Amino acid sequence: MADAPYLVALALMEQEGRRALPLTGRSLPDEAVAAEPTTIAHALALELLLRLWQRSDEGALQRACGVESLLLVELPMDALSEALPTLKAAWLNSGDVEAFQHGLRAICGRAWTISVAKFEPVTLTPWPA
Repeated sequence: MADAPYLVALALMEQEGRRALPLTGRSLPDEAVAAEPTTIAHALALELLLRLWQRSDEGALQRACGVESLLLVELPMDALSEALPTLKAAWLNSGDVEAFQHGLRAICGRAWTISVAKFEPVTLTPWPA
């Protein structure tokens, strides 16, 4: 299980003029590695969005990158403790979306944007599109 990739849902957002990058994640079981991880992705998106909703008590929330503000990425386990925290800190300090996205693409395997349309289920769109 140590070599299993990790699935992370993250949100690039702003609240009251300050950047934030909340995230949540889960190890992928072997059978989900080859397929699109729809069930796990939906659970992670729900968890992250509920945390964002709770956070709205502290002030207005705004997406920082439009449709690319809510992402689902597949990362190797070592990227969770090394590369991802570094990327997160750099984005929180600089707000450089392009550098963050470039760095994230460099460390992740597969990636998707997460979206929903009225009367439609949650959609995973390969990222970058």
